[in-house]
Amino acid sequence: MGRPDAKAKKRGIRRLFTWKKMLGTFLLLCLLGIGGLYTVYLLVPVPTANAEATMQSNIYKYANGKILARTGEINREIVGLDKIPLPVQRAFVAAENKTFYKDNGVDIKGTTRAAWNTLTGKGKQGGSTITQQYVKNFYLSQDQTATRKLKEMVIAVKVDEEMSKSDILAGYINTSYYGRSAYGIQAAARSYYGTDAARLTTAQGAYLASLLQAPNQYDWTSANATGRKLVEERWNYVLDNMVEMGWLPAAERAGLEFPVPQAPKPLPGMEGQTGYIVEAANQELMRQGVSEEDIKAGGWTITLNIDERKQKDLVAAVDKELEDKIDRKGDKKAATVQAGATSVDPKTGAVVALYGGVGATEHWMSNATRRDFQPASTFKPIVLASALDNEAVTQDGREIGLRTVYDGTSKRPVVGSEIPYAPENEDDYSYGPVSVQRATDKSINSVYAQMIVDVGAEKTKKTALALGLKDGQDFEPTPAMALGTMGASTLDMAGAYATLDNHGAKVTPTLVKTAQHHDRRVEAVRQGGEQVISRRAADTVTKAMKGVVENGSGFRAAGDYEAAGKTGTSENNRSAWFVGYTPELVTAVALFGEDTSGKIAEQVTLTDTIEPGRANGGRVPAKIWGEYTERALNGGSDTAFDLETSGGDGGGGEPTGTGSPTPTEEPTQEPTETATTPPARTTTAPTPPPTSPTTAPPTPTEAPTTTSPDPTGEPTREPTNTATVQPPDPEVPDGDEGAAPPDRTTRQPR
Repeated sequence: MGRPDAKAKKRGIRRLFTWKKMLGTFLLLCLLGIGGLYTVYLLVPVPTANAEATMQSNIYKYANGKILARTGEINREIVGLDKIPLPVQRAFVAAENKTFYKDNGVDIKGTTRAAWNTLTGKGKQGGSTITQQYVKNFYLSQDQTATRKLKEMVIAVKVDEEMSKSDILAGYINTSYYGRSAYGIQAAARSYYGTDAARLTTAQGAYLASLLQAPNQYDWTSANATGRKLVEERWNYVLDNMVEMGWLPAAERAGLEFPVPQAPKPLPGMEGQTGYIVEAANQELMRQGVSEEDIKAGGWTITLNIDERKQKDLVAAVDKELEDKIDRKGDKKAATVQAGATSVDPKTGAVVALYGGVGATEHWMSNATRRDFQPASTFKPIVLASALDNEAVTQDGREIGLRTVYDGTSKRPVVGSEIPYAPENEDDYSYGPVSVQRATDKSINSVYAQMIVDVGAEKTKKTALALGLKDGQDFEPTPAMALGTMGASTLDMAGAYATLDNHGAKVTPTLVKTAQHHDRRVEAVRQGGEQVISRRAADTVTKAMKGVVENGSGFRAAGDYEAAGKTGTSENNRSAWFVGYTPELVTAVALFGEDTSGKIAEQVTLTDTIEPGRANGGRVPAKIWGEYTERALNGGSDTAFDLETSGGDGGGGEPTGTGSPTPTEEPTQEPTETATTPPARTTTAPTPPPTSPTTAPPTPTEAPTTTSPDPTGEPTREPTNTATVQPPDPEVPDGDEGAAPPDRTTRQPR
């Protein structure tokens, strides 16, 4: 028999939790919930429409307080629903809210599903109806809070009762933001397709409807590969929904092609460099947490780090060395040349000048911040920095430094790489045994391709990211990375070189000094100053790049100042670079080949555009850099680099020995990049040590059997090549013809 007290306890629990009591409790809770919602419904009125009528201008100022630009006038023209083709109207419904014509302003099922997907990690989803989004745009703020969301739902129900579905849809289409500073479908139609909303096709309407999910990411002309893929998928989703809803015949759907939009044209007032600077400032603010909606709403006073005088100096330098020498209207080849530049203070990270192109109203994409072109050999100093910082050694055990000798044979297969690679030097010239210093001066591809294998491509990529370059799908850790095969902007490269100039302490380029709103303030990006590579490594790289300006391919950048820098010319001559610095200023200058005559801009070669043959980094880019630097430094500077390179250059000293091949393999003429007259303010390089390597460089199928010392007494024997190599297309090298370097020492200070 069971215990009496246990049975009594069970009977008590059953009496307490009877089905009648539980049902009654549930019904009571439902009534309380309904009553609460009804109370909220009564207490929350439909507010006065903001209609963005109170939007203010944004004011952008130079560092000295002078106003650069005012923005904020709403680019919007309201059009009635009768002016919007019916298929375009339905495209918006198919994209955002298929139940629009049936729901009461709120889709409880959709909201619940979106909340569940967000909570379970299936991606953040909105679940808002078109009515809710219209309420948010027209009556409320963009705050992502529970209170605002509840108000939105209540007001949406009331608005659905008071307004027709047609009026709600018209309001939604006219108040939504489409990117490119376009509010409403009329502004969007003109911006993306150069037509009125009344003339939009079904395919175009589906694209504009797709944009609303992510206007900036989905703008085809500026989107990356991922963004283009996503917006095309979204476009297909919209059309498929239209077929499902019976709004679009399947046969017509099958014949539609993706409607590539035209290149963007900025609003009036953004001419010249102003539009580039304003857009770059807005992008920086968004990276700091200010939403695009907040910026577009206006009311900001944004003080920039742009130095008004240096900005004018940079524009003047580009005009003198490029724009004044070409005919953009009459010469189609010259019209493909695009210039970009960024100048940074290496002590503060302040972006003091920025050149985005011929003008924001003519070429909207900024050449200063775009990352779709390769930085080429300007990446080589980062390989050297990684080698020095990681205390890397060659595969036969020699410490890598400026005096370390490598085999500079053109098309020499790299040793120790799982990926076959054998890059060609400029003019297919073979240098034979050559020091790292000379390989930097002459930008010898075969040396740096081997060096990155010795260091490790992954370690080199880690160094690059630490210096400020951005990761991406094209940033593959392979031997070819040594030649700058990833994408980078002049802003990125200026930041990386600024960190080298700052002795390895991190410098983050910042355009915005302060951004003040009536209810908040955004400060500039803080410069942490953390040591991302050792001072010894950074200063030794600076020492190497001094040689590039004094004795190498960058001699045209020399002037009445001490400078370090590197040239770069990408594969097929599609981009040409000079990135360099003095103790006070870091500047990256690039030329890009871009044909904008078609619907989609295409990268093209710079060859035979601004001058016969290759447009090398040591030519026009170096000249622009030198002209700007001289102006920005008021004619010159006596400030010298404070370098600590002890033990960091493979034995001390700065070799400039020829590292020539043996007499039996010596070419009759060296590439014509060498300067024939030493530039002003350069120091005389030490005499090459008498123990110049004499061993002939190995052929791709055999290794040397003897060794010979480098200038520090270390062996120079290269390890045996074991890989069977099929060399890819080599980088177009950096050589420059041997004209006398410019004499800037006689110019008067500005």
